[in-house]
Amino acid sequence: MTGRNGGEPLLRVENLVKYFPIKQGILLRRTVGTIKAVDGVSFEIYPRETVGLVGESGCGKSTVARTVLRLHQPTGGAAYFKGRNIFEMGGDELRELRREIQIIFQDPYASLNPRMTVGDIIGEPFDIHNVLGKKDRRARVQELLDLVGLNPDHINRFPHQFSGGQRQRIGVARALALNPSVLICDEPVSALDVSVQAQVINLLEKLQDELNLAYLFIAHDLSIVRHIADRLAVMYLGRIVETGTDVEVYDHPLHPYTQALLSAVPVPNPKHESGDRILLEGDVPSPADPPSGCNFRTRCWKAQDVCAEEVPELIDRFNDGHPSACLFAKERQVL
Repeated sequence: MTGRNGGEPLLRVENLVKYFPIKQGILLRRTVGTIKAVDGVSFEIYPRETVGLVGESGCGKSTVARTVLRLHQPTGGAAYFKGRNIFEMGGDELRELRREIQIIFQDPYASLNPRMTVGDIIGEPFDIHNVLGKKDRRARVQELLDLVGLNPDHINRFPHQFSGGQRQRIGVARALALNPSVLICDEPVSALDVSVQAQVINLLEKLQDELNLAYLFIAHDLSIVRHIADRLAVMYLGRIVETGTDVEVYDHPLHPYTQALLSAVPVPNPKHESGDRILLEGDVPSPADPPSGCNFRTRCWKAQDVCAEEVPELIDRFNDGHPSACLFAKERQVL
C-alpha cells in the first residue's frame, strides 16, 4: 500500500499474527487448539492519512488494533512506529509510545468510568504521564471539550449525563489529550444513531485537518468508511484480501468478498434492483478451524479445486497498484 503523501509511513505493520490458545481441563492448563484471530496482516499509514480496515464482525479488525497497541501480545510479525519496532519496546519506550498512538473505543459508555467526572476522565492521561499541573490541567481539559464541540462548563458532569454522541466526543477528547500522531478509531460510530454518526465523522475529519492526525479507521459499515478513508484494506477471517484507494476498492472491487460486501450496502433509491446483490451461502468458518488454502473458498462462487490447495497472496495481479488475494480476481460486471 502506498500513501497519498509519499515519504516514510508513521505506522507500518508487517505480517502481524495473533493466535489465542483454546484451553481445557482442570484450571484450563491444557491447550487443545488455537484461534487464528489475525493471520499475516500487513499495512502502512502515512502522515495525515486515513486507512480504513473493513470486514464482517469477528474477522479480526479490533484484534489488529489492540495487538499493535500491545494490549495483546503478538504471536508473530512486527509493527513499526517512526521506524521503531513496537513489539521490541519496553518500559519507558513503550510508555512514550502511548502518547503517540491513542485509541477511540467502540462503545462510548463502556469505555468511560461512570464514577469519574468528565474532567477527571479527560485529564487522567496527564496524571499517568506526569504532564501539566492541576491548574493548567483544568484549562487544557476545557480546551479539549471545546475542541470536540462540548460545553467547557460541563467539566464536572458524569458520563451518564450526556447522550451517546456526546460521550463519544468525550472519548475523542481523551484520546487527543497527549497530542498523538495516530488515532486508532475502533468502530467509533457503530453504536450511534445515523445522524449522530455523521456529526462524529465530520468532527474526526475536522480534527485531522487541524491537528495533522493519521487514522486507522475500523468499521463494518462500508458507506461510512468511504466518506472518511483515503485507502482501504478489506479483511476476512484474519487476513487482508484486498487493498487500494477508496475509488479502486469501491468502484472497481476485485476480490469476490469485497464485491459481496459492497453489493450489500443499502442504496437510498426505491428503484434499485435487488438482483445486483450477491448472497453468500454458508456460515463464516471458525477461526479455530479455518479452511485450507483460501479462507473464503467455502462461500465463494468462483472457487475451484486449486483454491483448497493454495493460499492466494495479496499481490498486484494486474500491475495497476490494486492488490487482491484471489487466484481468479476480476472486476465484477453488473448488468
